[in-house]
Amino acid sequence: MNSSSSTAISNGAMHRTKILFLGMRRSGKTSILQVLFDDLPVKQTFYLEPTMRVAKHFIDTVIPLEIWDCPGNATVDTLGASLADFSAIVFVIDIRDLYQHPVSKLVEFIVAACQINPDINFEVFVHKAERLQEDDKIENFRQIHERVMDRLVDESPEFEQFPLNFHLTSIYDHSLREAFSRVLHKLIDSLPYLEELLNVFCSNTASPKAFLFDTSSKIHVATDTSPVDQATHNLCCDYLSMLNSFGPLYRSNSNDPRTSRFSPIPAPTPPPTATTSTTSTPISGTSPAGTPPLNSSSSPVPPSKPHFYPSAATSLSPSRPGTTLTYHLVTPHLALLALLPTTVYDMRRGLVEWNVVWFREGVREIWESGLRGSLET
Repeated sequence: MNSSSSTAISNGAMHRTKILFLGMRRSGKTSILQVLFDDLPVKQTFYLEPTMRVAKHFIDTVIPLEIWDCPGNATVDTLGASLADFSAIVFVIDIRDLYQHPVSKLVEFIVAACQINPDINFEVFVHKAERLQEDDKIENFRQIHERVMDRLVDESPEFEQFPLNFHLTSIYDHSLREAFSRVLHKLIDSLPYLEELLNVFCSNTASPKAFLFDTSSKIHVATDTSPVDQATHNLCCDYLSMLNSFGPLYRSNSNDPRTSRFSPIPAPTPPPTATTSTTSTPISGTSPAGTPPLNSSSSPVPPSKPHFYPSAATSLSPSRPGTTLTYHLVTPHLALLALLPTTVYDMRRGLVEWNVVWFREGVREIWESGLRGSLET
């Protein structure tokens, strides 16, 4: 799993948001995590061994995550931790499985969790959807949904309006990333601020849609308030996958002695449409590796090397003016992907880059603030 953090962080000094992954044996829990966060090729998931004990995975994205991958025989009593410690529970059900046992186990955890932590988020991944035809897929999904809700009502009438979310997922398409994105959105306290930054960017650049993606897992951690089109989301995921494949072939020349004497360019004046009153953190306030400074503002900031923020763009209609898909790295883990009118991108490139700079500054302030809070907790 992605654990590029420091030794202190990996040893547990950082407060992490915990997610519990549950399900029956061979339901696909481990393959989901391996495909999402370790970029495991789908064909190699057939060779994964069954999970025999709880495995903890530490993921560094817009918020630090700790994901518990549990064996199929895990119960509330054998879990080894209180359900109050978890912010979300994801239960994975094989769409072709016999429903009685997984439904009973899911209801057991829901009842136990609600007694300890009523605010916990429950998500159900109806997984391996690629195994069925479209009509059978929809019918099985409907039956699982109905059986779970009926069992909950049998336990207590109070569960009739229980907020349980169902997602149809598969490791063979981007439905899995979309489902996990929705899980993550409920855990990000700063999500409204990230959405507002994306709204301002879209307004200033005439962008019809913009996403903030985690670069390694290709999960979008935030988007603007316009509806998410599935085709646009899939296109952004595919473009990010392509860039990740070719990215290791290139490197920044910021380590070159001929360019190291230049200091980072000072931040320009903010755009007039920006309504936030917070002070932007200068780019030079971060370390070369992108780790936010943890010293107080009165302490001297050591000089840093110039930062390199890769960007890319591709036209979706090469034969005629249409839409351009752009990519801009924002933090070591996050990137802005946006659709722009080709005429705007070609003729007003400076305006686009100007708004990208200030979007990056806003996201970095939010990210660094959350990181400091996690370390201080």
